[in-house]
Order: sequence, then structure tokens, then C-alpha cells
Amino acid sequence: MATITVKNIPDRAYDILKQLAASHRRSINSEIIYLVEKFTGSSKYTPEEHLFMARQIRNKTKKVISVDEISDAINEGRS
Repeated sequence: MATITVKNIPDRAYDILKQLAASHRRSINSEIIYLVEKFTGSSKYTPEEHLFMARQIRNKTKKVISVDEISDAINEGRS
């Protein structure tokens, strides 16, 4: 992985970057990496990668709340 140094960032741009990082609960460095990947298109995933990540998230969350609990909450909200 490459390392770069960015100099002379305008104060306003840095303040916005700092706010974005805080709102996304990322470090400023992580926020910069996220933005670079997003705007260069280098973070595109294949359908297989999307499926893999979705399955990982599903496996993590199904231990937190069951399908029955979700159904109960939906039905309770409709009463």
C-alpha cells in the first residue's frame, strides 16, 4: 500500500473533512481513504463480493434479533 502526504489543505476543507470523519465515526485518515476510493471508483465490488459481505452481515445480525422478534415488532406497530 502506498503512503502519501498532503500539504497546504485549506482550513475550511480540513474542517469539513474533520466533521465528515466524526459523523461517520472514522479517523480523518480513514475518511480520506474512503473519499479517494469513492471518487476514483477503486472500491467497486463484484457481485460475488457483495453477496459475501451481505452474508457476513446477515450472520452477525441474526444472532442479535430473530425473525420472530422482527415479525412481532411489525405486528405490534400495526395495532
